[in-house]
Amino acid sequence: MRFLRIGAPGAERPAVEVDGIRYDISAVTDDIDGDFLTRGYADLEAALAAGELPVIDEGDRIGAPIARPGKIVCIGLNYRDHAEETGAAIPGEPVVFMKDPMTMVGPFDDILIPRASTKTDWEVELGVVIGETARYLESPAAARAHIAGYVLSHDVSEREFQLERGGQWDKGKSCETFNPLGPVLVTADEIADPQDLGLRLWVDGVQRQNGSTANMIFPVEYVIWYLSQFMVLYPGDLVNTGTPAGVALGIPGNPYLRAGSRVALEIDGLGRSEQGTVQA
Repeated sequence: MRFLRIGAPGAERPAVEVDGIRYDISAVTDDIDGDFLTRGYADLEAALAAGELPVIDEGDRIGAPIARPGKIVCIGLNYRDHAEETGAAIPGEPVVFMKDPMTMVGPFDDILIPRASTKTDWEVELGVVIGETARYLESPAAARAHIAGYVLSHDVSEREFQLERGGQWDKGKSCETFNPLGPVLVTADEIADPQDLGLRLWVDGVQRQNGSTANMIFPVEYVIWYLSQFMVLYPGDLVNTGTPAGVALGIPGNPYLRAGSRVALEIDGLGRSEQGTVQA
């Protein structure tokens, strides 16, 4: 299944995309949220088979493909080449930080450059959406049954706020609009191997990132298992799993985002997004 949410901000309708056609599934669920993800899709499949779902105009705005999550948990320095380019040590355990759920916006919405920001940076990431409560999982293999699906996530960062203003990562990660998400949530059964996905990002037409989830230090299932030892992951929660090399922080001259920049991102099988940047 490929789920998305269509409509104006705050008024998105849940939808499913089948063979390139988008159907309104409001008759089946109020939203793409934890409750829907844990119920299963039998009612939706029956409604599709019966031809009961209306088609949505493709010109409508695409919002983030999940409702506002209870939490966004992020993994830092999870690609060896990214750690090396930033001068950080290779972590012995996942580096965990939180991101304000209010940062989540649609995949084609603008990113606001914070006031006083001089180091707003980009990060293409594989996002994992939780489908079943994960609490003290017994092993990484057990994590598989707790994953609803995968999504293209943009973990925007303000490096000065993150690294030079007291060392509190959340401060540089939680500015408004700092997590464009989508366009689609692809259910786990449609992704044969989450450790074999290409990730790419361009800024103003120049490719800056070109990596693969095969190069994660801590794979997806390990990350979900590890997090479950410290916190409860609930259906609908989002986990951002890290970014490969190519961020502005690691490029000579540090070409950070400015108002008027355009960022395009894609992950194999999860679609493409694009955001403009404007001054807050």
